[in-house]
Amino acid sequence: MSAVLVPDGPDEGLLWHRGRPMAEQRAIVEGTAVAQLGRREVVTVTGPARHEWLHSLTTGVFNGLEAGARVDALVLSPAGHVTHVLHAVEDGERLWMFGRAGSGSSLGDFLESMVFRTRVVVERRPQARVLWAGANAGDVPAGLAPDLDAPFGDGSVRIAASGIDDEDERAAGTWAWEALRIAAGIPRIGVDTDGRTLPNELGLYATALDKGCYCGQETVARVHNVGHPPRRLVRLLLDGMRARLPAAGSDLLLDGRPVGFIGASAQHFLDGPIGLGLVKRTVPVDARLVVDGVDAAQEVLVDPDIGLHVEVPAHLRGRPV
Repeated sequence: MSAVLVPDGPDEGLLWHRGRPMAEQRAIVEGTAVAQLGRREVVTVTGPARHEWLHSLTTGVFNGLEAGARVDALVLSPAGHVTHVLHAVEDGERLWMFGRAGSGSSLGDFLESMVFRTRVVVERRPQARVLWAGANAGDVPAGLAPDLDAPFGDGSVRIAASGIDDEDERAAGTWAWEALRIAAGIPRIGVDTDGRTLPNELGLYATALDKGCYCGQETVARVHNVGHPPRRLVRLLLDGMRARLPAAGSDLLLDGRPVGFIGASAQHFLDGPIGLGLVKRTVPVDARLVVDGVDAAQEVLVDPDIGLHVEVPAHLRGRPV
């Protein structure tokens, strides 16, 4: 079957699937696929002050990075709300990083606005692509920087000069990648979050508590110490009897009352229809919800009392998505 493209949303125009999305998911797990990770904005930062500068601007630890070191971080508003996500790797001369794109909010714009007199240079790399490259996929586009660890599958995340053709038999679409991401409980900033999202609600995703000051830190520390984030990230098991998935952004209802919203959803090759959502902290963890006419059971990802992931697998600390 010919390539089918994403019809709308943040990944509009990218490969959705090639007719066998479940097989594409298995290929990612087995490391025989290559997938473009949605629309990502690639930026480099050079200059002797780059580590100290980014350390002061974000939730990540950048000080003392050596070549090959990787950092995941968020940019927060003064109120502690998530505004940007970035995944960075140092190559010895510059930091390569990528964040979400296509949302009207530019990581490059933000970084350029914060340079002032700091000895750094921000450069956009519009031709670069962010790929998941399977370890057993054969010849794939060369990386412009050291590879980053992948959150799942037998492969790595690569910032490359080009992608692969949608008709390539190794190409896996966004359906496959998103289904595996949702199953792993990994939030995609701007899709599974809104303008009020706090890192605590995501289990301190890409956020270090043991570092110096940064914008929004007071809110993160206060919520962490009190232990009551307003909302919590949940994985949703959706009613498989329905022939459709809920629309992103639809209200999650408990007894007819809105208690949150659903972000991304997808058909998983093992778990069936699944999604990620943000719900009020006070919602009982065993409560069954309804979203867009579809019944949904919760799987707890963030403890409602302490604002951390109940189980803390490495991929929930901010691997590239």
